[in-house]
Amino acid sequence: MTPLDCYAPTAMAQQAKQDPEQHTPPSGDPWHAFGVLVAGVGFYGLLGWVADRWFGTSFLVGIGVLIGAVLGVYMTWSRFKIAPDPHDPGTENKTVTTQELP
Repeated sequence: MTPLDCYAPTAMAQQAKQDPEQHTPPSGDPWHAFGVLVAGVGFYGLLGWVADRWFGTSFLVGIGVLIGAVLGVYMTWSRFKIAPDPHDPGTENKTVTTQELP
């Protein structure tokens, strides 16, 4: 056995390569959505708490939590929304719903 026979990247070279032109929608992982929501609430709640301590107020932590929740929902929605196929001329002004998917 030669040292080149033990070289590991040759096994990885046999993996199928993804076509960059082929658009696959992201999978609907609920833990990813939950993580984005919790991270948004935690981060902006922490920023609100720091701002409360800085300015001597008591309401900015609540505002930070609300902003974090809204941004988390928006980020989750924008990641998992279904976009129409840009190559199909009939979908220019059509909204795609999950009932129409194959």
